[in-house]
Amino acid sequence: MFEKYDVIVVGAGHAGCEAAHAAATMGSKVLLATMNMNTIAQMSCNPAMGGVAKGQIVREIDALGGCSGIITDQTMIQFRMLNKSKGPAMWSPRAQSDRMRFAETWRLTLESNPNIDFWQEMISAIIVENHVVTGVRTSLGIDIKSQSVILTNGTFLNGLIHIGKKQFGGGRTGESAAFGITEQLVSLGFNAGRMKTGTPPRVDGRSLDYKKMQEQKGDVIPEKFSYLPDIQPLTNQKSCWITHTNDAVHAQLQLGFNESPMFNGRIKGLGPRYCPSIEDKINRFADRSQHQIFVEPEGWNTVEVYVNGFSSSLPEEIQHNALRLVTGFEKVKMFRPGYAIEYDFFSPYPTPPYLRNSAY
Repeated sequence: MFEKYDVIVVGAGHAGCEAAHAAATMGSKVLLATMNMNTIAQMSCNPAMGGVAKGQIVREIDALGGCSGIITDQTMIQFRMLNKSKGPAMWSPRAQSDRMRFAETWRLTLESNPNIDFWQEMISAIIVENHVVTGVRTSLGIDIKSQSVILTNGTFLNGLIHIGKKQFGGGRTGESAAFGITEQLVSLGFNAGRMKTGTPPRVDGRSLDYKKMQEQKGDVIPEKFSYLPDIQPLTNQKSCWITHTNDAVHAQLQLGFNESPMFNGRIKGLGPRYCPSIEDKINRFADRSQHQIFVEPEGWNTVEVYVNGFSSSLPEEIQHNALRLVTGFEKVKMFRPGYAIEYDFFSPYPTPPYLRNSAY
């Protein structure tokens, strides 16, 4: 069924898409393997690109010939240059993206490259022969050969989702976790650990009262990420909005702390440094009476809204009750609750010396 590939990329998130595009553009024959082709380049959490430090990285990727900046420019709904009150070295470009258009544009970009093939299935193992990586094995037991393998597994390796006392396997909500690769790499001498991250509830924008919030418009003269001259900046932008938590919100959230996987010890993984959950913020900064919430639309033509700053793994009813106490959210309808997710990662130590040529 398959030819021998130069590169097999496992996982089709942002990193996997860039890896497949880079290798194929340089002339390699590439297979991009993903558990679901309908979620290629899915913006799993915030539908945005860039921000402090990350915006600079997107522009560096563009300078190296990558696509993240180009596709962001083609699908953004708002652009803001952050930290303009500081010196130019601190300025950070950030774009609010149309979630559905971003993923669609990435997929069509990859499909237009004749050097990229696709395969929809979980990859359960790397094939190692005489200490050399020679391909991958799928969950159906199909062996696909290649000269190298790139793993971009994101949050899927043995992923475990937490919502209050509930926990279930998954790479993100509605999608299965991936199994097999961690155990194999550990047996080969790699060092594995657990990390955690979280995401906020998604809500129905039709149920919000924007008149009670502060409008956050894009820059008057928006810039762009890509340096290519044929990529044009936005001429029309969609507003985001700002509101705040309050003491009543904090009190409601605290009612669920005894069921919080973060506080009762069920979550063991290391958390992100700059993206604390709302329960972590009100616990660590108990002296603050409010925390900022960014109300961000998910695209041009959808009513779904991302509640930035309200990541939570508390029980869903606690999340909903607390949201209804936020200014402008008094009648909010929730599409889905926030959750925390734990997943396997590998320390950036040198590859075991006996494993040559291969898994990055």
